[in-house]
Amino acid sequence: MKSSTHSHAEQALAPLAVQFDHWRDHRATRRERIPDCLWEQAVALTTVLPLSRVAKCLRMSWQDLHQHCAAHNTPAVEPSSTALSFVELPATPAWPMPTLTAEVELQRPDGARRRMHAHEPQPPLVALVRTFLETP
Repeated sequence: MKSSTHSHAEQALAPLAVQFDHWRDHRATRRERIPDCLWEQAVALTTVLPLSRVAKCLRMSWQDLHQHCAAHNTPAVEPSSTALSFVELPATPAWPMPTLTAEVELQRPDGARRRMHAHEPQPPLVALVRTFLETP
């Protein structure tokens, strides 16, 4: 749809350029102001076509056209401008989160040893220690 709007605007630009040439050829003085109807058409085309393209085709100053666009509160579209919008990204940690582990080492009076590694946040330590110490 954007390309069809763009092509319609391109088609409207050529006759407008002819109107501007006709006005230039038939104006009373060289300093005569461009008629409002021509300005309105030029400004309207800048909503679809790049401002620089419209200014070049109509043989006018880019700055003058830009000022008229600002006066009409019409945003001028530049070829390098793109619509910016906010994009929210999910938060991810910059480094891997450490896993919670517990390491317990037990030794009975008879010399028996027990080393345990638990990857649970709260392993049942009381039951494990009691079982180890009560076993002969």
